[in-house]
Amino acid sequence: MPRQTLNDLTAFLAVARARSFTGAAAKLGVSQSALSHTVRGLEARLGVRLLTRTTRSVAPTEAGERLLRTVGPRFEEIEAELAALTELRDKPAGNIRINAGEHPTSSILWPALERLLAAYPDITVEVAIDNGLTDIVAEGYDAGIRLGEQVGKDMVAVRIGPDLRMAVVGAPAYFAKRPWPKMPQDLTDHACINLRLPTRGGLYAWEFEKGARAMKVRVEGQFASNDSKMNLRAALAGSGLAYVPEDRVQSHIEDGRLVRVLADWCAPFSGYHLYYPSRRQAAPAFALLVEALRYRH
Repeated sequence: MPRQTLNDLTAFLAVARARSFTGAAAKLGVSQSALSHTVRGLEARLGVRLLTRTTRSVAPTEAGERLLRTVGPRFEEIEAELAALTELRDKPAGNIRINAGEHPTSSILWPALERLLAAYPDITVEVAIDNGLTDIVAEGYDAGIRLGEQVGKDMVAVRIGPDLRMAVVGAPAYFAKRPWPKMPQDLTDHACINLRLPTRGGLYAWEFEKGARAMKVRVEGQFASNDSKMNLRAALAGSGLAYVPEDRVQSHIEDGRLVRVLADWCAPFSGYHLYYPSRRQAAPAFALLVEALRYRH
């Protein structure tokens, strides 16, 4: 088989698996236009259309599904064998692309990467800061980081951090003019700093739980942003109450710059997990990353 055909089949399989030219191009390290040209060339030589393209999606045709079903596993076997050979190297190597939110990146991911990258100079890591629920397979990422409750059931999930708690906080100057809220419902009478959700653009409803009681409260105030760090700055300035991760405000509470309220209504919830498709387990560099991040009680 000509080498060009092998390269073209690799390109087709990447697009068919990702259901996206964007994700496949990122994975292969080529432009979308070059990838599209390659797949069209393969279709022309075979005399059959392999992919159905719309403005929003890409899906294999009947012929494409057959090619994916028959040729795909053989290519996966080759990829697995090549990946296994790298275990014979003294130093694991490879590039890893991770999609993660700002909070887990700064609090968990970077501290682990700082040690990993220093120990293994042939490993490169690219991190995309993204607070949305990105499809990591379609966008060509090797792994993502989300809260445990947000990880899809078809993914391998590895716990990388402890349970989390949220905290409702305000500056002493703010409370000098207003009473402390005693119940979550009292927040409707307060100036609150809203968080704009990245996925659909709505405002996040603050979540509370105490015993068997759970509720969500939609708050109002003069300021909102899509960045929890910015919301924390607004709270420190006395602009209102903020709902932020506990670990991000603990030092401010201890030094008296912020006052915490409704602590008994902020129950722990499942912390951050690294998640990835099962086929990523073969790469030694990726296995090192998983172990570096794995949470140990």
